Amino acid sequence: MGFVFGIIALVLIGLLVASFFVRRHGESEKPRPGWRRTDEVFNDPSTKRVVRVWLDESEERHYVPEET
Repeated sequence: MGFVFGIIALVLIGLLVASFFVRRHGESEKPRPGWRRTDEVFNDPSTKRVVRVWLDESEERHYVPEET
């Protein structure tokens, strides 16, 4: 029984640690060449950062923190 709880604990700890290093969908640290800057800016409530929307060549949205 303790073995099962140990495995579950290791999986949960692994998921927690991984969540610190994985970006959310569309999030980038800086815009890439070819992306177009938009006028859309908002406060991201989960990170407490001001984020700007950028569009790539296929019109996919990317969220880049504004420089302060």
